[in-house]
Amino acid sequence: MLSRVAAAALLAALVCFGARAGAGTGVPQSEGLLDFTVAEQAAIVSLGPWPPPATRDASNQWMSRPAVVAYGRRLFGDSTLSADGRLSCASCHDPRRAFQDGRAVAKGRGAGVRNTPTLLDVADRRWFGWDGAHDSLWAASLAPLVDVREMAARVDEVAKRVRRDAAWRARHRAAFEADLPADDLELVVQMAKALAAYQATLRSPRTAFDRFRDALVRGDRAGAARYPLAAQRGLRLFIGEARCSVCHAGPAFTNDEFADTGVPFFVARGADAGRHGGLAKLLTSRMNRLGEFNDAGERADPRALLTRHLKIEPRHFGEFRVPGLRQLTRTAPYMHNGSLATLEAVVRHYDRLDEERLHADGERILRRLNLRDEQAADLVAFLRTLSR
Repeated sequence: MLSRVAAAALLAALVCFGARAGAGTGVPQSEGLLDFTVAEQAAIVSLGPWPPPATRDASNQWMSRPAVVAYGRRLFGDSTLSADGRLSCASCHDPRRAFQDGRAVAKGRGAGVRNTPTLLDVADRRWFGWDGAHDSLWAASLAPLVDVREMAARVDEVAKRVRRDAAWRARHRAAFEADLPADDLELVVQMAKALAAYQATLRSPRTAFDRFRDALVRGDRAGAARYPLAAQRGLRLFIGEARCSVCHAGPAFTNDEFADTGVPFFVARGADAGRHGGLAKLLTSRMNRLGEFNDAGERADPRALLTRHLKIEPRHFGEFRVPGLRQLTRTAPYMHNGSLATLEAVVRHYDRLDEERLHADGERILRRLNLRDEQAADLVAFLRTLSR
């Protein structure tokens, strides 16, 4: 977040750029650059810079150790950790598919009701999973390993494999520079923290939007004018009339919270409770930041305070995490249940939103967009520029 001094300097620079470009006059200054107002420019600038600084996690002291990262990379691709020896983390989070699987819903032992999210930029998240059932990346990495619907491994079996296999034993010792813990759960938690250390290195690349945004900051009109006009018009909608940036805010294009997006949450066996169910799991988990596996301890971990003050409320039923929007063209299909196959379908969903099925309590952010065809096309054009 910008300091007050930096923010003031940035605003002054934007005012100067706006003056040079005639911003706010309603008259385009060149064929290739829209007449963005100073307020619009400030909103655009708030969507960067990219990439951000590396994220630190006090609950995982191993995050930045190269040997642990390397160990986590090896664990990520190891299918023998699963109960049947056929499923690895990379089976669903395929590096060739932007670390997701391209399916509507995840494969597994009858588990598939939710879409597999990308792992790009995952270390920046505050809550993990569509329902926020985990408050750390390492806890979110442990969950599919032992979930009977996914890799279905048992903690004691995983620990036994590492203890009995000389190669794995040596790798674990080399990564953590210590003998293996005597407790099986502690050993497997260390493996999950290694997995998290590797995933924390998965950063999405810079995009056409980032180059445009940075040109605005520099006052480089020629550079900014290289950004397609359709994308510029879509960006203006995104930060303005369509109000997309209310939820898809900041450099990662997410506010890291949860919302009812108007997508039905009914599944074959009833309903997907979303955030309501995720909170129930999180607050009763030994693996949350309030538990004994937080390396810093609750008092020394600033994120633990967020977990401490969580409350389950009726409005959380059917809410799902607001995803980041970077690398969108590589991560279809979309929404928590993978029900929308294309970006055009996503824009159409919000354009024709059924407001009657949204939660009635609290402030309603979403509303039907009622876009003209050309506006919908412009919004899609902008969204496409968030991928390399």
